[in-house]
Amino acid sequence: MGMMAEFKEFAVRGNAIDLAVGVVIGAAFGKIVTALVDNVIMPPIGLLIGGVDFSEWSWTLKEATVDAAGNAVPAVSVGIGLFLNAVIQFVIVAFAIFLVVKAMNRLSRKEAPPPAEPTEPAEDVLLLREIRDSLKR
Repeated sequence: MGMMAEFKEFAVRGNAIDLAVGVVIGAAFGKIVTALVDNVIMPPIGLLIGGVDFSEWSWTLKEATVDAAGNAVPAVSVGIGLFLNAVIQFVIVAFAIFLVVKAMNRLSRKEAPPPAEPTEPAEDVLLLREIRDSLKR
């Protein structure tokens, strides 16, 4: 089978198409969650704890300076607020995925089949029982 034929078989298979749709929807969902966290959730939290804008909240390790040649050297800082926003986004996405998986599991859950009725033991089992019983005598 040629490479193009294998690729065609792969590309038209349902799993590849489902994966592509999932990636596109996931990217769009990620943008929605980012906008939700940055513009809806974090501003009220920042207001409640004293008007802090979390996106600019950082820990400065070294202040900005000017070197001997007159060039500005930017400050070295750790973006704690950006990290906090990312953690909140992750929690929201993880919870949403949990809810989707839980709903899918509930829909796909099938009732347990009724227990099978006992059948006659196999012929070899019957023979072994006869041998056992004759050895006991």
